[in-house]
Amino acid sequence: MPTTEATIPQLNLDLIQTLALAGLLYLTGMLLKKKIKLFEQLNIPSAVLGGLVFAAVNLILHNRFLNIQSNTSMQSLCMMLFFASIGTNASFGLLKKGGKQVIVFLILSSAFCVIQNLAGIGVASLFGVSKLFGVMAGSVTLVGGPATGLAFSPLFEELGLKGAETIAITSATFGIVFGGLLGGPVATFLIRRFNLEKQTKKDVIRAKSDWAETDETLGVDITHENSSFTMSLTNVVIIIGLGSAVSFLIAKSGITLPSYIGAMIVGAVFRNINDKKEWMILDQKVIDFAGGIALNIFLLIALMDLKLWELSHLAGPLSAILLTQVIVVILFALTITFVLMGRNYEAAVMSSGFIGFMLGTVANAMAVMKTIVDKHGPAPHAFMVVPLVGAFFIDYINALVITVFANFLK
Repeated sequence: MPTTEATIPQLNLDLIQTLALAGLLYLTGMLLKKKIKLFEQLNIPSAVLGGLVFAAVNLILHNRFLNIQSNTSMQSLCMMLFFASIGTNASFGLLKKGGKQVIVFLILSSAFCVIQNLAGIGVASLFGVSKLFGVMAGSVTLVGGPATGLAFSPLFEELGLKGAETIAITSATFGIVFGGLLGGPVATFLIRRFNLEKQTKKDVIRAKSDWAETDETLGVDITHENSSFTMSLTNVVIIIGLGSAVSFLIAKSGITLPSYIGAMIVGAVFRNINDKKEWMILDQKVIDFAGGIALNIFLLIALMDLKLWELSHLAGPLSAILLTQVIVVILFALTITFVLMGRNYEAAVMSSGFIGFMLGTVANAMAVMKTIVDKHGPAPHAFMVVPLVGAFFIDYINALVITVFANFLK
């Protein structure tokens, strides 16, 4: 007897059609940010907005009017390229330059990755759902953001967590929104509660120097095949290839890791050797440019394959876990982060940034901190410490933390 699903039309998009639709969705996300200022203020990526629009439409169409299947074959390559760019950013020279505060902030952030996962596991256990669910709604998606969440999803699916991609993007989107909303009020409370003084005149002068706008223009030499642009991209391709071999060897050893870890490791090794030996061309602007494009394509294609209908039975546990995570991060920022970072104005600004990227993204953290300093005065150390930890180093620690939890719970 034929089923109802058999009568529903099926649309299978090939690679080119998938990429074309992804482009349209990216433009849609940009338009939404332009029209709805809240999205811009919260720093929600255009790729996430556009992808969620498609996921919502797909939810309405699925098993009713039309079933759509995208081609996701480019996802792996884009994921590798993006995380290779993260790897080449991990310079130990930068970590050393940041000084003691960077180390302390990194330790706090690393410890909180563990706390997030333990909190998630605790609430998941109360609801009788998989403990992996708690980890996915923990540091995987809140510290890691949508990219890390979607990158780890296949691994968590293999370990038995059904609908891991859907959980990942829902948690990450929630984190981005609340990370952008809560950081400012927390810093404002600390500043008023402890009557924190603004920076001295000397600090203001130094801060303005630190904040001097850098040239963000990327020059591309199209006349020479050995240009910095071409050689940097070529070297990144080599890094990705070597990284895939490293990931293969790690997998053969029986350790459970996402496939992009090898590219991150090799990227970091190449960067730190190159910082001392200058043996190859690694223009970080070029690599970040390529990584940014890869990230947007990766997010869009992943979201186009999102199955929101798999989330309905998990809405209660997910809401409880995420609410708990918000409470925990606020308490941690108000107490431990603020105290250990110095109990001063800079520490209050760092606490707001801590909430921004421990729930959302570094872009959230920077936007939140900028709002605070525009009103209360410069915080140059905060603008050095938070980006160094949030954008470069915490990804490694978080990947290690997630891997330990995943291997322990499998």
